[in-house]
Amino acid sequence: MRNQAPWVPDNGDGTYTNPVIFADYSDPDVVRVGQDCFMTASSFNCIPGLPILHSHDLVNWTLIGHALNKQPPFAVYRRPQHGNGVWAPAIRFHEGEFYIFYPDPDFGIYLVKATDAAGPWSEPLLVKSAKGWIDPCPFWDDDGNAYLVHAWVDSHCGIHSILTINRMSPDGSKVLDGGRTVFDGTVSHPIIEGPKIHKHNGYYYIFAPAGGVSTGWQTVLRSRHIYGPYEDKIVMARGNSDVNGPHQGAWVQLAANEDWFIHFQDRGPYGRVVHLQPLVWRDDWPVIGKDIEGAGKGEPVGHYRKPDASREYPLATPQTSDDFADPKLGLEWQWHANPEKQWLSLVHRSPGLRLFSVAQHETTVNLWGVPNLLLQKFPGPEFCATTKMEFQGLHAGNKAGLLVMGVDYSYLAVERTAADYRLVKISCMDAPGGSNEVLQDQRYLSNNCLYLRVTIETAALCNFSYSEDGNTFVGLGEPFSARAGFWIGAKVGLFSIANRPNDGYADFVWFRIEG
Repeated sequence: MRNQAPWVPDNGDGTYTNPVIFADYSDPDVVRVGQDCFMTASSFNCIPGLPILHSHDLVNWTLIGHALNKQPPFAVYRRPQHGNGVWAPAIRFHEGEFYIFYPDPDFGIYLVKATDAAGPWSEPLLVKSAKGWIDPCPFWDDDGNAYLVHAWVDSHCGIHSILTINRMSPDGSKVLDGGRTVFDGTVSHPIIEGPKIHKHNGYYYIFAPAGGVSTGWQTVLRSRHIYGPYEDKIVMARGNSDVNGPHQGAWVQLAANEDWFIHFQDRGPYGRVVHLQPLVWRDDWPVIGKDIEGAGKGEPVGHYRKPDASREYPLATPQTSDDFADPKLGLEWQWHANPEKQWLSLVHRSPGLRLFSVAQHETTVNLWGVPNLLLQKFPGPEFCATTKMEFQGLHAGNKAGLLVMGVDYSYLAVERTAADYRLVKISCMDAPGGSNEVLQDQRYLSNNCLYLRVTIETAALCNFSYSEDGNTFVGLGEPFSARAGFWIGAKVGLFSIANRPNDGYADFVWFRIEG
């Protein structure tokens, strides 16, 4: 394996290759402030949520923080709520502050704010209690009036394919009216969602995808008036490219006055990866991607020149590996529910991560309902994840190891019995359906230190192996095909659980991802 990031989009010759982030940053939105660009994305039930990424050139991205450390309502999100939580957010910069509006389709529209994109961010404020409101985006007009545009999700309220604009207080803290429907896409743009509103050259524009995540297109609406009527136009579709969707994102104008569009593509077990497209204006309509036929409708590019960011910047990709030497977890890690302090320690073994053996809920039949799974996104099409684990702290009934998680999952774990330790290879198919785990293979262990590895190949095929010396690895169990979770890609990471309350633990000395 090469000791480098699994996916580097910057080709080093003034060009880039899509995706610019080969990881699950669904529903990306971007704001530029000076020479800096900041991205956030959906995070659903995973915490910390609302990731904040930074770039100068829209190609090289670094994770700099999260805007949501704990998800409300707190009692609800103590347990995994797969597919719920933070749906498509919008990030804006207004009068010296960053604003992120995000929807929870079960509870309403929330707002968090910060003066520094890296944080700290304010506690979530419930701007509007509502059921089925999704994908909010704020807009402050030249006359001082503020608005909020949003879409609807049929599964939660029986409404879909329409966009609504509400008056909003200038500070974003409340919605002021019942709203007006400004577009009905039922016939020509079904499932229209993800609206992002802008003003340009005297027109109001709403960028919104339609047609569904894996089969749709990019729609843009325009009007001379905030409430319409709006004209509609498809400005990007799949065409002859291999980019299905392509789905919602953000129009960004760089300081050099170049226009670009960030969007996502659904790649199944790899999640919703991030693409960058050129954007040009023609007859006051945006054209996104490469307009092969000259009809004002582009298709995604795979390889293109990099944006003009005034100068070259170092190569960067979102973080993955962690040596656990800092007093806080690396930004790449997320839990499946609101975390508890007693789940881990970074001081009991320094450097190293101690994961305490958290007792599973009495109704738990597999890991789908377990909150203390410490996971991160798949970072590329092919990669290798390895961890060094010390397990002398496990008590009888404890289990800890390396996991690939989705609606199907598989793991290598050390299990402590009353008499000994054993290494087990486990798989579970259709975890949401309550399926039981299946033991594929096992080995009895004679020492208290082990190296665990999973190698992900093309099409997300996972091969698990272990080593006693860190050099020679032995495969265990059959290959496993990773699958996505609910609205998120498959994830890789660590866990430590118990079948009854006790004080056992496992130590992870480091975790490394290589391409």
